[in-house]
Amino acid sequence: MQKMMGLVRRCAEDYNMIQPGDRIAVGVSGGKDSVVLLQVLAGLQEYMHFTLEAITIDMGLGMDYSDIEALCRRLNVPYHLVQTQIASIIFEHRQEKNPCSMCSKMRRGALNQAILDLGIRKVALGHHYDDAVETFVMSLVYEGRISCFQPVTDLDRTGVIQIRPMLYVHEKTVENFAKRMELPVIENRCPVDKHTKREEIKQLVYDLSQTYPDLKERIFGAMQRYPLPEWAPQGRYKRPKEQE
Repeated sequence: MQKMMGLVRRCAEDYNMIQPGDRIAVGVSGGKDSVVLLQVLAGLQEYMHFTLEAITIDMGLGMDYSDIEALCRRLNVPYHLVQTQIASIIFEHRQEKNPCSMCSKMRRGALNQAILDLGIRKVALGHHYDDAVETFVMSLVYEGRISCFQPVTDLDRTGVIQIRPMLYVHEKTVENFAKRMELPVIENRCPVDKHTKREEIKQLVYDLSQTYPDLKERIFGAMQRYPLPEWAPQGRYKRPKEQE
């Protein structure tokens, strides 16, 4: 727990993500990334002097979030479950052949609206180190451009600020932490889960890493230096190591 809190706190400080007095929402899908982020931020509240709330966007896939609600009670974090019909719109009414992009936009829209309804202006998302590397490679391979989501994103039209405090944490570290802490991770019931372009890129990065072990570290380091200025850390960055 102390190692995870240290990595998340250093990332938050490097990118000036959290200020004293902030009221922060965590988007909790029920997957390992968001549940781990919820646990770690709950532990950091007293040290970084902010308050925390959790929001789940229920897409209408019949998933049970009662264990997430119980975790929030144990952590003393207010929990909000927002019911939507996103799944039926995408898979039944529109019958999208490539649903991921539209689903992502609709979930983000529902999350941002829920945050605004609660009077919150900052939301923490569970993207980690590997997500950043894979997104960078996806943009290069599929779009022919050098791009990635930002550590801190100011959504001008809504006034919502998105922060990603787990960018110094490897996916393997997240998985191991969730198991050791016995966190309630919910199985994703999306019919296209594990059959996406991101999964293809994840496998590509894994395969290349077998030949070039420092590949992910080199990509992540390049993102922090050039040509993505918003990725330049303000603090002293040290390469995060995977934790067994």
